[in-house]
Amino acid sequence: MKTTMVGTLLALAVSAALAGCGRGEDDIGPAQKAGKALDEAGARVSDTVQDELEKADRAAEEAREKVEDATRDASRGLDRAKDQIGKKVEKAGEKLQDK
Repeated sequence: MKTTMVGTLLALAVSAALAGCGRGEDDIGPAQKAGKALDEAGARVSDTVQDELEKADRAAEEAREKVEDATRDASRGLDRAKDQIGKKVEKAGEKLQDK
């Protein structure tokens, strides 16, 4: 009787152990679920950061283009002002020579 009882307990222990390990591919444990959730959260954060960096890059490029345009316009304005000053200096010189 003692041998039968030990055999029965051993069979139950082995059955219980095998039942705990017998998960299918889709049936994952809590640690694996947590790991998967962390991986997915990390991927979402990475995607969001990448999107924001791309937006910042586009904004910086637009700002550079605006600065280049403003610099070009300012340079043209200075050239026109220089030309006008040159003409006024010439007129002043002519007036001095006429006297």
